Amino acid sequence: MAAVKTIATTPFSGQKPGTSGLRKKVKVFAQPNYLENFVQAVFDSIGGESGGQIAGKTLVLGGDGRYHNRTAIQTILKMAAANGFARVMVGRGGILSTPAASCVIRKYKTFGGIILSASHNPGGPDEDFGIKYNIPAGGPAPEAITEAIYARSLVIDSYKTLEAADVDLDTLGTRALGGMEVQVFDPVADYAELMESLFDFSAIRAAFAGGLRMKFDAMHAVTGPYATEILERRLGAAAGTVMNGTPLEDFGHGHPDPNLVHAHDLVEALTGKDAPDFGAASDGDGDRNMILGRDFYVTPSDSLAVLAANATLCPGYAKGLKGIARSMPTSAAPDRVAAKLGIPAWETPTGWKFFGTLLDAGKATFCGEESFGTGSDHVREKDGLWAVLAWLNVLAARRQSVADIVTAHWTEYGRNVYSRHDYEGIDSAAAEGLMEHLRGLSLKGRKLGAYTVAFNDDFAYTDPVDGSVSKKQGIRVVFEDGSRVVFRLSGTGTEGATLRVYIERYEPDASKHHLDPQVALADLIKIARDLAEIKARTGRTEPTVIT
Repeated sequence: MAAVKTIATTPFSGQKPGTSGLRKKVKVFAQPNYLENFVQAVFDSIGGESGGQIAGKTLVLGGDGRYHNRTAIQTILKMAAANGFARVMVGRGGILSTPAASCVIRKYKTFGGIILSASHNPGGPDEDFGIKYNIPAGGPAPEAITEAIYARSLVIDSYKTLEAADVDLDTLGTRALGGMEVQVFDPVADYAELMESLFDFSAIRAAFAGGLRMKFDAMHAVTGPYATEILERRLGAAAGTVMNGTPLEDFGHGHPDPNLVHAHDLVEALTGKDAPDFGAASDGDGDRNMILGRDFYVTPSDSLAVLAANATLCPGYAKGLKGIARSMPTSAAPDRVAAKLGIPAWETPTGWKFFGTLLDAGKATFCGEESFGTGSDHVREKDGLWAVLAWLNVLAARRQSVADIVTAHWTEYGRNVYSRHDYEGIDSAAAEGLMEHLRGLSLKGRKLGAYTVAFNDDFAYTDPVDGSVSKKQGIRVVFEDGSRVVFRLSGTGTEGATLRVYIERYEPDASKHHLDPQVALADLIKIARDLAEIKARTGRTEPTVIT
């Protein structure tokens, strides 16, 4: 039998995982003992005294297929065996989308899972890698666990591994690794089965047979196999519906972020009178989505609102929703739907873990973030392909175009005109200084252009389920007419800082709903830039990405 080996190590600094886990450059993870330290810190933190809580348990493991994915999986398998796990379930080829991992964790009641991904960040030898632990409920580890992992990583002095040959990841079936079983499973099957239980596949199949045309851009990331199996094979979409469907370690030299800039192939395909009826894209690990109609872009905020308003058209939600939850920077469009439905509307910080407590407590059914994340209580992660299938279900039931459905929604509820401006890779110190400057402003009652400030604050949240408090979640400047600008630093990058600026204004007048958001929000955009002193503090005159 393979021997367990304890290897001495030295703690690394700066290994604090956030809500999205630990993200660094591949070269950082490839350092001797770096990945091993983090994994052992996870096992020590969840294993209890002497690791007894993980003995005999099952772990789910997989990732988005990016560079270093396979190497990391072999390391983690040997460490899992050495630390006492009885079984590890690995997606074939090391592939497992983030929502599918949540699905498998929940279905088989495992002791959580390790997901290898840097989400929508670029991949390759000189690009990004990431790792996170998801709890048995299927969602990201809460702060109590991530803080424990971090604390352990600062004092760790050894890790356990198995001296053994690498495991075959490409052949389905079960094989031994020391005293542990490694089960290589089909990463698509369980997830596809769950989707079929939620949506009217017969109606969607009939829509495709009746002429509905679609393009789905998998961006050479993890959802390629999922989309090909579900859309083309099970639902009968035309061959070639899935673009860039083969997962590649470097995402085909692309940036797997489903927005109007990085998903340019899809945007081009959906432009013009001969374009398909419907377009969608997903990101590196499959948890984000972008929705398009012919010559029509649906903001993530509007997407959540429209899906919530039409939820009962989908069999899995025929009885209605318990509530709708959105992150604070997401527009208030979903709140208007919740008010009409007579259900709660929850406003949380950014981070899917905040939705998890609401979902577990039965206080919400649909959730969404403006950063292209939408989902429901079927898993405990945002789910890109789920949102695409929900839209297909709505299109099949209503037999209208994407543009007609959204504009009809605006006519009924009014339009929350909305945009996000991202300033990527700015100097971290400059970004922090900008936020401190905003925190120091007292604006109540002040006139800014045509707007009067009702209040400004740094958003704080008290979880209604567990009572935990999260502070400094984004600077809000809210005006008396309900318009607002929001400033927030994103933690998803690995270099510098990303400043996100959110601009929103409610427009009840249907005759103005056609206006381009950059035009309709021009005065608020200028107010936001001037308030934050963006040019002076960062040197940037324009955002990197506008969505």
